[in-house]
Amino acid sequence: MDNTRSYDIAWLPGDGIGPEVTREALRVLEAVGSAHGFSVTATEHRIGGAALDETGGPLPGSTREACLESDAVLLGAVGGPQWNDNTGEQRPERGLLALRKALGVYANLRPVRVPEALAGASPLRPDRVGGTDILFVRELTGGIYFGTPEGRTGHGARSTMAYSEDEIERIAHVAFQRARRRGGHVTSVDKANVLEVSELWREVVTEVHDDCPDVTLRHLYVDNAAMQVVRDPRQFDVVLTGNLFGDILSDLAAALPGSLGLLPSASVGGTVGLFEPVHGSAPDIAGQDVANPTAAILSAALLLDEVGETAAADAVRHGVDAALDAGFRTADLAAADEEAASTSAFGREVATRAADSVPQNAPTP
Repeated sequence: MDNTRSYDIAWLPGDGIGPEVTREALRVLEAVGSAHGFSVTATEHRIGGAALDETGGPLPGSTREACLESDAVLLGAVGGPQWNDNTGEQRPERGLLALRKALGVYANLRPVRVPEALAGASPLRPDRVGGTDILFVRELTGGIYFGTPEGRTGHGARSTMAYSEDEIERIAHVAFQRARRRGGHVTSVDKANVLEVSELWREVVTEVHDDCPDVTLRHLYVDNAAMQVVRDPRQFDVVLTGNLFGDILSDLAAALPGSLGLLPSASVGGTVGLFEPVHGSAPDIAGQDVANPTAAILSAALLLDEVGETAAADAVRHGVDAALDAGFRTADLAAADEEAASTSAFGREVATRAADSVPQNAPTP
């Protein structure tokens, strides 16, 4: 009897360096799948600028349906200078927003790790950032980005921050569940001293915590949290935030490792998970085989976590760390006197080391 597990991945390479970095993520997925007893079938679909050029819209119906029918979605990046003059629904980024809505994802997960091998690449002191391992859990579909009413009012403008109890409760549950798998500590970030909506946020998060007494909870105002992320990032385990604060804090923390090319993300909570690197399409280096694929590869590790292949996900992260420990660096991380590894060469190294990291006592699938 064949017990091999299989997963159908909707592969959305996108624009710029998206095809290059996600290709290496698929290479790693195939390698760890073979080692851990499962297979991955990736089917390519258009989104963003590439979709606009081919179909006239940033999210073709065929792409949307393929994503909804898949086990997971792996996305590269969207956008580029050739579409800068596009407006409204013809913006490449509209495709991504529409896809998130179609999938129903509401929880954005952004891990920020600083391996000891890369502590020296950070703009902060190595002894301050080395060993950092933070998971930002950001609410993705509410808050000021989606609140109404909004718009221009005479000579002014208005945007409304709004959250319901249900929206806060469901994202809080995600944070506490993730903390149980990690260090058991949640820091909830708000501005409850001046914002009514933050008062509600704090009340609901505290109520959810009553059902999770095994997890430690503390509250921080967002301005203090920003200072603490830079001053002592290793104090954090899981950081729970609303949409606006999460956007700002996770981008701030992105500076800790020294390169956006290291940071993955996952958007989950809906019918199908969406996994993508934090970085953009970097059109200035597209097609040169010099981009850092680490963020895309680590996004693939998050994908494996979500489909239940946690041992393979850990193997991917081990493969990245092992390649870095061995001295492999892409151009964004290499010192002036070091030879930089290409996108594809780094991907091959990670794939080999990830596949080789299967424990000797691993159960037969």
